Amino acid sequence: MQFDFNQSHFALFGLPQRFDVSVSELDSQYRALQAEFHPDRFASADDATRRLSLQIATRVNEAYQTLKSPLARGRYLLGLNGVDTQEDTNTAMPMDFLMQQMEWRETIADAKASRNLDELERLNVELRHEIAALEEHLGLLLDEAQWQEASVAVRKLRFLEKLDQEIGDAIEAVMF
Repeated sequence: MQFDFNQSHFALFGLPQRFDVSVSELDSQYRALQAEFHPDRFASADDATRRLSLQIATRVNEAYQTLKSPLARGRYLLGLNGVDTQEDTNTAMPMDFLMQQMEWRETIADAKASRNLDELERLNVELRHEIAALEEHLGLLLDEAQWQEASVAVRKLRFLEKLDQEIGDAIEAVMF
């Protein structure tokens, strides 16, 4: 059983190293790799082979999860280019972005308090559009090798995904 643990996630799935990936091709390659290396296929093999198949399957799963998520994929591409997104240490954001965050959080709190499901769902749709636009912008920044701007876009996307989770939690709280 041969496997190159040093190859990039993109190389593992036979995909070009760029932000825009074909999700259907990624899914197809993932299924093929799982079929080839799944530990169940090696249940009767020796310990070393079983252990290796488990390591490979784990690597395939991690790579798949990374490439499947636009945020994780952007973060990974930046890392491949030597850029640390500093998500845990650099929370500096443009003022207009921070103001929008505050407005959305207020709207979420108000809608949750008044149990206004329609407002939460409207906000959810609005936020999903913002996320899609930011993902598209991130892809352009990465394609143009604008690493620092892409790093800011990744940090923004992380904020928006947390906000999306808050909306989902608020919707769930209102529904039940």
